[in-house]
Amino acid sequence: MTWQLRLAHLYPDHMNIYGDRGNIIALQQRCRWRGIACEVIPVGPGATIDWSDIDIAFFGGGQDSGQALIAEDFVERQGPALRAAIDAGLVMLAICGGYQLLGHYFLTHAGQRLPGIGALDVYTVGGKERLIGNVVVDVNPDISGAAFRLVGFENHSGRTYLGASVRPLGRVLVGHGNNGEDGTEGAVYRNTIGCYLHGSLLPKNPQLADHLIAMALRRRYGNVVRLAPLNDALELKAQQTMVERMLGKGRWRASRRKINQALNA
Repeated sequence: MTWQLRLAHLYPDHMNIYGDRGNIIALQQRCRWRGIACEVIPVGPGATIDWSDIDIAFFGGGQDSGQALIAEDFVERQGPALRAAIDAGLVMLAICGGYQLLGHYFLTHAGQRLPGIGALDVYTVGGKERLIGNVVVDVNPDISGAAFRLVGFENHSGRTYLGASVRPLGRVLVGHGNNGEDGTEGAVYRNTIGCYLHGSLLPKNPQLADHLIAMALRRRYGNVVRLAPLNDALELKAQQTMVERMLGKGRWRASRRKINQALNA
């Protein structure tokens, strides 16, 4: 049996910054290595799409000008059907501007309220300063069934706050995360993940890429699906090198010793 997935790429010409298109390439390649057919469907302004026929959706980040150009089309044309698909379990990854537009609204620094589609129970408030830099996140193991870390890069002025209907993707170890205040990064609702991690995210973090592929396959074909393992030694070594560089081996090990001592006291 040949497995097949359909991947919708929202506004690829407008929402593609800091290497976000690399997430599409990573998903395609990791499917290809396993013999899984992965069709990419670009969704631009004015496009009509049957969201019930889509297995994975990706919505990247963009400059404020690019986001403004597609915001009305996204909210009015795609919003209702996409929100229903997300409620029904569509697998989706949204980054930065895409993440914000899945929420209730973005209140800009100038006081303008820009609506989202309300698929994620989050809202965003513009800040005076940008939150920029490398990020390390401890992923909530309840989300993927395994504990691992994500590395990425953030650059956003919006501060996103989570409501009761979403869970954070993880806890920030390095960087600012959702808002620079509560230590959270990202939001998860059913099979949809929003976050601020550019870089691009999935080539740096094969665990998350495979989590998305596995969820999409299970949704289409049932729980009998098991992903064939890939040799990710180089990817994981690069990931670990970044984690150690950002955390600092000595500081991280000292922190772990203090935590273990406190737990055993």
